[in-house]
Amino acid sequence: MTERYVVVREDLLPEAIVKTVQVKEMLRRGEAATVHEATERAGLSRSAFYKYKDGVYAQNELTRERIVTISMDLEHRSGILSKVLGLVAGSEGNVLTIHQTIPLQGMANVVISVDISHLKGDLQALVAKIRCHEGVRKVAVIGQG
Repeated sequence: MTERYVVVREDLLPEAIVKTVQVKEMLRRGEAATVHEATERAGLSRSAFYKYKDGVYAQNELTRERIVTISMDLEHRSGILSKVLGLVAGSEGNVLTIHQTIPLQGMANVVISVDISHLKGDLQALVAKIRCHEGVRKVAVIGQG
């Protein structure tokens, strides 16, 4: 089944959904140290919180940063990684982390984490640009959140 999302005005939502958002906000802001404390303060059972927490988001929570992890196999030649990073930056992606293995048999695996919240175009277009670049043998999105 394909996931569908809808935007609903808060006053139309069941109380448990509204309180789940409140609990998540308390935890995010550090106003409560534990789920138990936050649910108690909001007047929500922990079971209701755990039932809804992964499917309920405040609208501002959805527009915050989006981070993807991209794995690439690159030929061990000068400048290839630099050019790939330039492609990411040129698309308004913000590289957060880079991990590169020691090259073996002329290839190195590079894993980058990229904030794509301001990306020009979509992620698939960026991956296609990277994949077509000289010296790039393999590209895969291995994480997204």
